[in-house]
Amino acid sequence: MFQSIGSSGKSMATYMKPSIIVIGGGTGNFSVLSGLKAYDLGLDLTAVVAMSDSGGSSGRLRDELGQLPPGDIRQCLVALAGDAEQSAMLRQLFTHRFSMGEGLVGHSVGNLLLAALTEITGAHDRAIEAASRLLNIRGRVLPVTLSDSHLHAMLSDGRELEEEALIDTRGTEDGVEIDYVFLSPPAYAFPPVLEAIRSADLVVFAPGDLYTSLVPNLLAEGVCEAIRSSKARVVYITNLMTKPGETDGFTAERFVTEVNHYIGLKSRIDVVVVNSAKFSNRVQQRYMQLGARPVEYDIAKMKALVPWVVESDLLAEGIFVRHDSEKIGSAVMALIPRLVSDEEALGGGPAGG
Repeated sequence: MFQSIGSSGKSMATYMKPSIIVIGGGTGNFSVLSGLKAYDLGLDLTAVVAMSDSGGSSGRLRDELGQLPPGDIRQCLVALAGDAEQSAMLRQLFTHRFSMGEGLVGHSVGNLLLAALTEITGAHDRAIEAASRLLNIRGRVLPVTLSDSHLHAMLSDGRELEEEALIDTRGTEDGVEIDYVFLSPPAYAFPPVLEAIRSADLVVFAPGDLYTSLVPNLLAEGVCEAIRSSKARVVYITNLMTKPGETDGFTAERFVTEVNHYIGLKSRIDVVVVNSAKFSNRVQQRYMQLGARPVEYDIAKMKALVPWVVESDLLAEGIFVRHDSEKIGSAVMALIPRLVSDEEALGGGPAGG
């Protein structure tokens, strides 16, 4: 039996800590982890991070040093960093990006520090552990794999795109959809990831680029089998906008169907959290000019795919379309008493708000 937790992280009833695994990459993981960190006194929190990035600072370090890409790991470490004054300064250090300097421009200090720690410790996982101690993080961060593998995409016209950066930035010029993605050579899941999934109470799929941030985690061998066999409830927080060249025209139902397809079960996702807040016409027009549109959903169709649909305002204020970390944290925490309770079966639960 698990308790409800207040936003201060203080217990409102006696219970065991629920174990939550957040799976994704990039800013999606950052948003979810930042929102859940406020409840860290009542959570056992783990981030599982895709290792297929091949662009930007991460891609340069990967090519030049032969290391795994550090960028998404860095974002998760920063999201979970402690709130003490020393940790705050280290958070700023890890996020600082050089704007000039030959060989330095574009690199973040956090990426360089993780690369240095990898050389010092001799292993990527030990480097992450060392950085975790430096930042005094609340929870732990795990790479989904230690295999050096690249993301590939097969397009519906038979063409193949190699490496995540090309898939991520291809745009919609040719109007050809992604048929499927895969890792080459095959990647094997980091054993602690499988252990964490098998023992989790809640698996949360973070919002973010479907084929370049979320799905790569599911491609590491062993991950989907662990999710299928785990007793954990699975929650999917859907995207706010479609992405040109990747999810053009996707509804929330299409996102759910694709994720279930890669997991290998028709209905493994237990709860879908969709954004119910409306975008201003000005914001919609600006994003539509870039080829992106709000992710729409049909509540009746969604109910046919998952036992429980939660409609919630997830939108952050501002001129850009972003998830609000506090709203995500609140939405996930509100699910816990129901999802991990031994007293009530999920199937009889409410759909909608």
